[in-house]
Amino acid sequence: MMMHLGAALAGAATVLVSMSASINEANDVSAVQAAPGPTARPVEEELRPNAAAVRTALASLVEAEERHRPAKGPAVEGTASMYNPYRPGPYEGGKQTASGEPYDPNAWTAAIQMDLRESFGGVRYGRLYRPTYALVEGGDKQVIIKINDVGPLRPGRVIDFNEQTMRHFDPTLARGLIHGVKVTPLLGDDWPTGPIENDS
Repeated sequence: MMMHLGAALAGAATVLVSMSASINEANDVSAVQAAPGPTARPVEEELRPNAAAVRTALASLVEAEERHRPAKGPAVEGTASMYNPYRPGPYEGGKQTASGEPYDPNAWTAAIQMDLRESFGGVRYGRLYRPTYALVEGGDKQVIIKINDVGPLRPGRVIDFNEQTMRHFDPTLARGLIHGVKVTPLLGDDWPTGPIENDS
Protein backbone atom coordinates (compact mmCIF):
# COMPACT_ATOMS: atom_id res chain seq x y z
CA MET A 1 0.00 0.00 0.00
CA MET A 2 2.91 2.32 0.62
CA MET A 3 4.68 1.60 -2.66
CA HIS A 4 3.90 5.02 -4.18
CA LEU A 5 4.96 6.90 -1.06
CA GLY A 6 8.24 4.99 -0.77
CA ALA A 7 9.08 5.65 -4.42
CA ALA A 8 8.35 9.35 -4.03
CA LEU A 9 10.51 9.57 -0.91
CA ALA A 10 13.38 7.82 -2.67
CA GLY A 11 13.05 10.11 -5.67
CA ALA A 12 12.99 13.26 -3.55
CA ALA A 13 16.00 12.11 -1.56
CA THR A 14 18.00 11.36 -4.72
CA VAL A 15 17.27 14.76 -6.23
CA LEU A 16 18.04 16.59 -2.99
CA VAL A 17 21.40 14.82 -2.69
CA SER A 18 22.16 15.70 -6.30
CA MET A 19 21.23 19.34 -5.78
CA SER A 20 23.32 19.54 -2.62
CA ALA A 21 26.33 18.22 -4.50
CA SER A 22 25.74 20.73 -7.30
CA ILE A 23 25.53 23.62 -4.84
CA ASN A 24 28.79 22.59 -3.17
CA GLU A 25 30.51 22.24 -6.52
CA ALA A 26 29.17 25.59 -7.70
CA ASN A 27 30.37 27.28 -4.53
CA ASP A 28 33.84 25.81 -4.98
CA VAL A 29 33.96 27.03 -8.57
CA SER A 30 32.63 30.49 -7.81
CA ALA A 31 35.20 30.95 -5.04
CA VAL A 32 38.06 30.78 -7.53
CA GLN A 33 36.26 31.85 -10.66
CA ALA A 34 37.77 34.72 -12.58
CA ALA A 35 35.79 37.22 -14.61
CA PRO A 36 33.30 35.25 -16.69
CA GLY A 37 34.19 34.63 -20.29
CA PRO A 38 31.84 34.65 -23.26
CA THR A 39 30.59 31.13 -22.54
CA ALA A 40 30.42 31.32 -18.74
CA ARG A 41 27.02 30.77 -17.13
CA PRO A 42 25.97 32.22 -13.80
CA VAL A 43 25.74 29.76 -10.91
CA GLU A 44 21.98 30.41 -10.65
CA GLU A 45 21.44 29.14 -14.19
CA GLU A 46 23.42 26.00 -13.42
CA LEU A 47 21.24 25.25 -10.40
CA ARG A 48 17.88 26.11 -11.95
CA PRO A 49 17.24 22.66 -13.55
CA ASN A 50 17.96 20.94 -10.22
CA ALA A 51 15.68 23.33 -8.35
CA ALA A 52 12.85 22.49 -10.75
CA ALA A 53 13.52 18.78 -10.27
CA VAL A 54 13.35 19.18 -6.49
CA ARG A 55 10.03 21.00 -6.75
CA THR A 56 8.67 18.20 -8.93
CA ALA A 57 9.91 15.50 -6.56
CA LEU A 58 8.47 17.24 -3.52
CA ALA A 59 5.12 17.71 -5.28
CA SER A 60 5.08 13.97 -6.02
CA LEU A 61 5.87 13.28 -2.38
CA VAL A 62 2.98 15.42 -1.16
CA GLU A 63 0.62 13.80 -3.68
CA ALA A 64 1.68 10.31 -2.59
CA GLU A 65 1.19 11.21 1.05
CA GLU A 66 -2.32 12.50 0.31
CA ARG A 67 -3.21 9.31 -1.55
CA HIS A 68 -2.30 7.18 1.44
CA ARG A 69 -3.96 9.26 4.13
CA PRO A 70 -7.25 7.95 5.55
CA ALA A 71 -9.98 9.62 3.66
CA LYS A 72 -12.60 12.29 3.71
CA GLY A 73 -15.12 10.25 5.68
CA PRO A 74 -14.78 8.24 8.89
CA ALA A 75 -14.86 4.46 8.89
CA VAL A 76 -18.29 2.86 9.12
CA GLU A 77 -19.21 -0.49 10.61
CA GLY A 78 -22.16 -2.73 9.93
CA THR A 79 -23.34 -5.67 7.87
CA ALA A 80 -22.26 -6.53 4.34
CA SER A 81 -24.51 -8.27 1.83
CA MET A 82 -23.99 -9.30 -1.79
CA TYR A 83 -25.64 -8.51 -5.10
CA ASN A 84 -25.28 -10.04 -8.53
CA PRO A 85 -27.92 -9.24 -11.15
CA TYR A 86 -26.73 -12.19 -13.24
CA ARG A 87 -27.62 -14.76 -10.57
CA PRO A 88 -31.15 -16.04 -9.94
CA GLY A 89 -32.63 -15.43 -6.53
CA PRO A 90 -32.83 -12.48 -4.13
CA TYR A 91 -29.79 -10.60 -5.42
CA GLU A 92 -31.03 -7.08 -6.00
CA GLY A 93 -29.21 -4.62 -8.23
CA GLY A 94 -28.97 -3.63 -11.84
CA LYS A 95 -26.43 -4.55 -14.50
CA GLN A 96 -25.19 -0.95 -14.68
CA THR A 97 -23.74 0.69 -11.59
CA ALA A 98 -24.33 4.25 -10.39
CA SER A 99 -20.91 5.19 -11.78
CA GLY A 100 -21.90 4.10 -15.28
CA GLU A 101 -19.58 1.12 -15.18
CA PRO A 102 -21.15 -2.28 -15.89
CA TYR A 103 -21.49 -4.66 -12.97
CA ASP A 104 -18.56 -7.08 -13.00
CA PRO A 105 -18.88 -10.13 -10.71
CA ASN A 106 -15.15 -10.84 -11.06
CA ALA A 107 -13.85 -7.41 -10.05
CA TRP A 108 -13.23 -6.10 -6.52
CA THR A 109 -16.15 -3.69 -6.24
CA ALA A 110 -19.14 -2.87 -4.06
CA ALA A 111 -22.15 -0.60 -3.63
CA ILE A 112 -22.24 1.63 -0.57
CA GLN A 113 -25.39 2.45 1.40
CA MET A 114 -27.02 5.44 -0.27
CA ASP A 115 -26.97 7.51 2.93
CA LEU A 116 -23.16 7.11 3.02
CA ARG A 117 -22.71 8.20 -0.58
CA GLU A 118 -21.02 11.55 0.15
CA SER A 119 -18.46 9.96 2.47
CA PHE A 120 -17.34 7.76 -0.43
CA GLY A 121 -16.82 10.31 -3.16
CA GLY A 122 -20.40 10.79 -4.30
CA VAL A 123 -20.32 7.86 -6.78
CA ARG A 124 -22.07 9.73 -9.57
CA TYR A 125 -22.39 8.98 -13.24
CA GLY A 126 -20.89 11.33 -15.81
CA ARG A 127 -17.79 13.38 -16.47
CA LEU A 128 -17.33 14.28 -12.78
CA TYR A 129 -17.08 10.64 -11.74
CA ARG A 130 -13.81 9.68 -10.08
CA PRO A 131 -13.10 6.20 -8.75
CA THR A 132 -13.43 5.84 -4.97
CA TYR A 133 -11.72 3.12 -2.99
CA ALA A 134 -12.21 1.64 0.47
CA LEU A 135 -10.48 -0.73 2.84
CA VAL A 136 -12.86 -3.43 4.06
CA GLU A 137 -12.02 -5.44 7.17
CA GLY A 138 -13.92 -8.43 8.48
CA GLY A 139 -12.60 -11.01 10.91
CA ASP A 140 -8.96 -11.58 10.00
CA LYS A 141 -9.40 -10.60 6.35
CA GLN A 142 -8.79 -7.29 4.58
CA VAL A 143 -9.43 -6.21 1.01
CA ILE A 144 -9.23 -2.99 -0.99
CA ILE A 145 -12.24 -2.48 -3.24
CA LYS A 146 -13.61 0.14 -5.59
CA ILE A 147 -16.91 1.74 -4.61
CA ASN A 148 -18.65 2.19 -7.95
CA ASP A 149 -22.29 1.83 -6.96
CA VAL A 150 -24.84 2.89 -4.34
CA GLY A 151 -28.06 1.35 -3.15
CA PRO A 152 -30.96 1.71 -0.71
CA LEU A 153 -29.76 -1.17 1.44
CA ARG A 154 -31.81 -2.72 4.21
CA PRO A 155 -31.44 -1.36 7.76
CA GLY A 156 -28.14 -2.34 9.37
CA ARG A 157 -26.41 -2.97 6.07
CA VAL A 158 -23.68 -0.54 5.05
CA ILE A 159 -22.27 -2.15 1.91
CA ASP A 160 -23.31 -4.53 -0.86
CA PHE A 161 -20.38 -6.59 -2.19
CA ASN A 162 -20.14 -7.90 -5.70
CA GLU A 163 -19.65 -11.66 -5.93
CA GLN A 164 -15.84 -11.64 -6.03
CA THR A 165 -15.59 -9.54 -2.88
CA MET A 166 -18.17 -11.60 -1.00
CA ARG A 167 -16.33 -14.82 -1.87
CA HIS A 168 -13.22 -13.40 -0.20
CA PHE A 169 -15.10 -13.34 3.11
CA ASP A 170 -17.51 -16.22 2.41
CA PRO A 171 -16.02 -18.60 -0.21
CA THR A 172 -19.16 -20.76 -0.52
CA LEU A 173 -21.66 -17.86 -0.34
CA ALA A 174 -23.46 -19.88 2.33
CA ARG A 175 -23.51 -17.18 5.01
CA GLY A 176 -25.34 -14.58 2.95
CA LEU A 177 -24.40 -11.72 5.29
CA ILE A 178 -21.10 -10.70 6.85
CA HIS A 179 -21.63 -8.98 10.18
CA GLY A 180 -19.25 -6.53 11.83
CA VAL A 181 -17.37 -5.36 8.75
CA LYS A 182 -15.44 -2.11 8.91
CA VAL A 183 -15.32 0.05 5.76
CA THR A 184 -12.75 2.86 5.60
CA PRO A 185 -12.77 5.24 2.61
CA LEU A 186 -9.35 5.79 1.03
CA LEU A 187 -8.25 9.06 -0.52
CA GLY A 188 -6.99 8.82 -4.09
CA ASP A 189 -8.04 7.24 -7.35
CA ASP A 190 -5.33 4.71 -8.17
CA TRP A 191 -5.43 2.06 -5.45
CA PRO A 192 -4.69 -1.54 -6.48
CA THR A 193 -7.71 -3.65 -5.56
CA GLY A 194 -7.72 -7.08 -4.02
CA PRO A 195 -6.92 -8.88 -0.78
CA ILE A 196 -4.23 -7.65 1.61
CA GLU A 197 -2.12 -10.51 2.86
CA ASN A 198 -1.48 -10.59 6.59
CA ASP A 199 2.17 -10.76 7.64
CA SER A 200 1.42 -13.20 10.45
